[in-house]
Amino acid sequence: MVRPPKLVDLCSEALVHEVNGSLDDYLLYGISQLPKELFDLVIMELNPLALSKMEDNWPDDLTCASEQYINPLIRKRKRYGTLELAWYNIFNARWKAEKLEDDWQQVYWEKHLQECVDAVAESTFLPSGDGLFGEVDIPDNILEHIGCKDRMLASASDYVKLSYHCSQFGTHLRSLNLQNSLLMAKTSVGGLCKLLELNKETLKSVSFILCNLALSSIKEICESLQMKDLQQHGVEHFTIKRSRLSLVDETHVPSGFASFITSGKCLLSLTLSDSQIGRASAIETWNYLLEAPSISSLDLSENDISGLFTRLKWRSSSSTHGIGGSKLSLRVLNLRGCNLKKYDICCLKHNMLHMPNLEDLDLSDNWIGNCIRSLILYFNEIANRDTPFSELKLENCGIRCHKAVDLLDALSNMKKPLNLLSLKRNRLGSEFGPALGKFLCSGIRKVDVESISLGSIGFVLAGNEITKGMELEHINIRNNQGAVEAIEFIDTLFSNARRGVVNFEL
Repeated sequence: MVRPPKLVDLCSEALVHEVNGSLDDYLLYGISQLPKELFDLVIMELNPLALSKMEDNWPDDLTCASEQYINPLIRKRKRYGTLELAWYNIFNARWKAEKLEDDWQQVYWEKHLQECVDAVAESTFLPSGDGLFGEVDIPDNILEHIGCKDRMLASASDYVKLSYHCSQFGTHLRSLNLQNSLLMAKTSVGGLCKLLELNKETLKSVSFILCNLALSSIKEICESLQMKDLQQHGVEHFTIKRSRLSLVDETHVPSGFASFITSGKCLLSLTLSDSQIGRASAIETWNYLLEAPSISSLDLSENDISGLFTRLKWRSSSSTHGIGGSKLSLRVLNLRGCNLKKYDICCLKHNMLHMPNLEDLDLSDNWIGNCIRSLILYFNEIANRDTPFSELKLENCGIRCHKAVDLLDALSNMKKPLNLLSLKRNRLGSEFGPALGKFLCSGIRKVDVESISLGSIGFVLAGNEITKGMELEHINIRNNQGAVEAIEFIDTLFSNARRGVVNFEL
């Protein structure tokens, strides 16, 4: 016999149906006054729009039974108990949660807004008019996720527009990625700047990918992020990637961008990858970095900036280390594919000495050749510093075997061993085997030697140098024509690894 439904379940179902359909303020207020058992049932069934609106209108003088499991004084910062679980379930139903978060409502609306912006960017038609950015319609499938299914509802047209989503949920934004056609028109940039300015106090990360940015656009965007009263901004990560900066005068960066760099008291990383900035603009950007001590990561990869390191000028002053007075706080420097010439690499040593905290360097896809001796001298000079040098990537750099051997000797003498070294796609040959085997026992954890022409003999020679107690955790030895000897080499690594396991790519 079918059991009749409980009265509390029927009441809950009817209330949820009404609230989700009408978003009535009086009903939403009434939910806060429900007994805990009914409150729990209703909360778990509300759609995102209803749940968010209920929290935004939560009474400050809350005295009902639900007060014991949510404190209205902290509801803007963290949510506990039933409400936090409800937001977790909503997020997980739409995207599947991959990690724990402190505030699931914030994470939900941030990801939702990113989906809205991405959908607009993919649109093949953008309406004309001053409100271009905000007047774009959000696709039905995204609207349905938040509970806006019936467009005949009162004021439903508001929910259709991107402007509504930005104004209602923009305060939850911490990271925003903009791309392609979204910034093709001037009115699009104007609408974007309004969004950035509205949320500049909460935004921590802003990225532009596949965009054509005019001089005026860069200036407007950067100025919209500035907190005018404080003459600074709160952005921590700023990225322009695979984009074209349409600079009218390539010898100068836009004034708004320059002030954005120097006023970024919290700016930790700056990425201008594959953005066609050119050498002159790179030099000027570098000079501005001297006034931005907070930046710890700089990515100029995939830009033609040959000659950059021969033109940099450092302010001089006395120093106990014999280095100039001006220094950068950089920890990560990515110069992959920058068309650096031999004279750039030779000058790089001097410039890196002005970066006492540098620990991650990528020079891949630059023809270094025999000028690697400058890097060897650099590592010899910093061998005893307390700050460890963690990662070095020299992929496809035209390095020859005897110079690579000298490099490994220098790295092996570091006070603290590297975490990662990549020499992939350098034709080092089988004679590199002994040096490689010794280096694997120096304390390094990750090594990439794919496509270095090691061959069967090279694997045998490397294996002969392996000793007990290796710290190695991962190695890539693909495309080295090692045959059976490569398998035997892997077996040797397993037998001598401190943890007994080495992840490998073969």
